[in-house]
Amino acid sequence: METLLLKPIKRIEGTVTLPGSKSLSNRILLLSALSTGTTLVTNLLDSDDITYMLRALETLGVSVVRKSPTSVEVTGVGGPLPVPVGGKEVELDLGNAGTAMRPLCAALSFSDIGEGGVRLDGIQRMRERPIEDLIDGLKQLGTNAMLTGEGSPGCPPVSILPTSTPTGGTASISGQMSSQFLSALLMASPLADKEVTIKIKDELISAPYVSLTIGLMKRFGMDVSINGSMSAAPSFQIEPSTYTSPKNILVEGDASSASYFLAGAAITGGVVKVVGCGSSSVQGDVKFASCLAQMGATVEWEEDAITVTRDPDVKLKGGVFDCLDIPDAAMTLAVVALFAEGPTEIRNVYSWRLKETERMKAIVAECTKLGARVEEFRDYCVIHPPGIIKEGVRVETYDDHRMAMAFSLAACGGGEVIIEDPKCTGKTFPDYFDVLESVTVR
Repeated sequence: METLLLKPIKRIEGTVTLPGSKSLSNRILLLSALSTGTTLVTNLLDSDDITYMLRALETLGVSVVRKSPTSVEVTGVGGPLPVPVGGKEVELDLGNAGTAMRPLCAALSFSDIGEGGVRLDGIQRMRERPIEDLIDGLKQLGTNAMLTGEGSPGCPPVSILPTSTPTGGTASISGQMSSQFLSALLMASPLADKEVTIKIKDELISAPYVSLTIGLMKRFGMDVSINGSMSAAPSFQIEPSTYTSPKNILVEGDASSASYFLAGAAITGGVVKVVGCGSSSVQGDVKFASCLAQMGATVEWEEDAITVTRDPDVKLKGGVFDCLDIPDAAMTLAVVALFAEGPTEIRNVYSWRLKETERMKAIVAECTKLGARVEEFRDYCVIHPPGIIKEGVRVETYDDHRMAMAFSLAACGGGEVIIEDPKCTGKTFPDYFDVLESVTVR
């Protein structure tokens, strides 16, 4: 397996212009495909997940013209996605791209499916990522989506066949597993034959991601009625309608990716400015900067940028953090905890267990390798810092881009760190290690 040796990092400082957000990129691509008109998407993330979405749209007959690696022109179909006819099943390979699998599954369920149907599949890990709650919601709305049974229980592959009854009505789903299920249903609901009501029957995790989805739908001319609190058990109503292209749309910089550089500044006392997301961001992960402030870092906010540093006389301190709204950036917080005084409690991260890998187990294992003592619970963990981070540790990344990027910061501990499979960052940030090197002082 390929590895990357990271020499000790003395300081991280400089300015980083962020790549586009993964979550925003794939949502925007789908909405552009469903709209009337042509949409020019700029600052699109150039990564594996976005490539899977683009290939799927092209397979389905959507016109996609690549202007550059980060710019694409999508000519929408003005309604349900077209599915090639001919009686043969259409197969879509979505790798491990959850932000492509979930929304495409929902949108295709409301499309005019040919006799052969559509099959959505991916790599082995995708076949271990639950999607049953989404399928259940789609069935309640009259669609013919089903699990094939080839993956783990409740997981892809998914088969979508024609339905002979009108779609729409009411669906009651859990909001505790993944906000992507609700986002997928929301984006697809305007394609139904009649009004759709979606009820959350328990509580909604990662509500900022749902707000992000609703905000994007509005950019494409679609209104969503919300009843109740987004942090509790809301319900949503969507009328049948057609999306309208905004003509041009810029993908905001990825707030999750910002976390690594901001954390590096907090750990080392450098000054880092990330450009592309800030106080006006629609992404929940910008709240990670507030966690750093709580730990002792200095944070300055601009509308489209965040700057972090730390006074050398101020030590980072652990604490208790509710990370329900920042599950991806919470992984970075776990590494920052290695450098803090006192324990750090990272709460409300059950979704870690459902991501690209079983992230709770992975984080516990790698923090332990680096010398920390970690207490693991169902939906939270407590990290007791090691005092001195072990040198020469070989960090396993589990084919998970965020494990590779977050644990690269362990090199700030004064010793070398070996990162396994560094190219796994291609999922969201292919040149991450080059960018990190550009702001590293040794």
